[in-house]
Amino acid sequence: MKQSVLITRQLPDHLIAPLREAYDVDMWHEADTAMPRDELLARVAGKSGILCMLTDTIDQTVLDQAGDQLQTVSTFSVGFDHINTAALKRRGISLGYTPDVRNDAVADLTIALMLSASRRLPEAAQAVKDGRWGTWSPFWMTGQDLSGATVGIIGMGSIAETVVRRLSGFDCRVLYSSRSPKPELEQRLGIKHRDMPQLLAESDFVTIHAPLTEQTRAMCNAAFFAQMKPSAVFINTSRGGLVQQDDLYQALKTRAIYAAGLDVTTPEPLPSDSPLLTLDNCLVLPHIASASIRTRSKMADIADSNLLDVLTVSAFVSRV
Repeated sequence: MKQSVLITRQLPDHLIAPLREAYDVDMWHEADTAMPRDELLARVAGKSGILCMLTDTIDQTVLDQAGDQLQTVSTFSVGFDHINTAALKRRGISLGYTPDVRNDAVADLTIALMLSASRRLPEAAQAVKDGRWGTWSPFWMTGQDLSGATVGIIGMGSIAETVVRRLSGFDCRVLYSSRSPKPELEQRLGIKHRDMPQLLAESDFVTIHAPLTEQTRAMCNAAFFAQMKPSAVFINTSRGGLVQQDDLYQALKTRAIYAAGLDVTTPEPLPSDSPLLTLDNCLVLPHIASASIRTRSKMADIADSNLLDVLTVSAFVSRV
């Protein structure tokens, strides 16, 4: 009898064909809606593998419900803070994820948010739709320049490195803050390390590329925004939990900072009555940083392969 795997979101058939050839696949029937928690718990029992999304919480309860035959969890994401990794380790269950494949797409969107928020593109487009585009005016809809600006990057992983390479075309001065200085990167990329207060004080743009941990949760708070320039733009394409959103709202509303561009929020989706959505200097996107066709297809392929690799090796070992 074939082993069975659970896929918690509908994926295109051609992307999961290798899994269907080797295993019984139980796949949620909707692409745009997360599998409800009760469905996940009901359908995970007896599965050898789980291919999940960042919207699925894989905790002790799910693992208990799955049973001892569960060998691997593969997540269609770079981050895995939605998974109880300690519980997986205790049970000897492998974890697969999709690192680096989305670097270009996320870096591209980070630059897009910088330009859109600083140059007031959504506000300008709305003015056209509302019939407020009158005669040319010398200072109407003017914004901040990215070209020649100082950009502060918090966190210096692979996505941040890719952002730095994009910024070289804008002649930006790039500062970064991380747990420890990275001299090799500084020499190779021409960037400079700063402690957090210095970075915030000097930067015209601040972009977050840090993981969500207990140490970084809500790190972008009132004190954080108070150290930024009034002309500075805040960008977050990492995790919504890094930001204290009430404090961001106040900073934007009082013009303590110039603008913000967010691809991630807490919660997701952001409620339509969120105060952030009332501000003309806050651009919010629906977590689409990696949403290019090429990137998402590569992520699916890697997630499939992570499942297949573990289960294939396990099946071989059991026969031997």
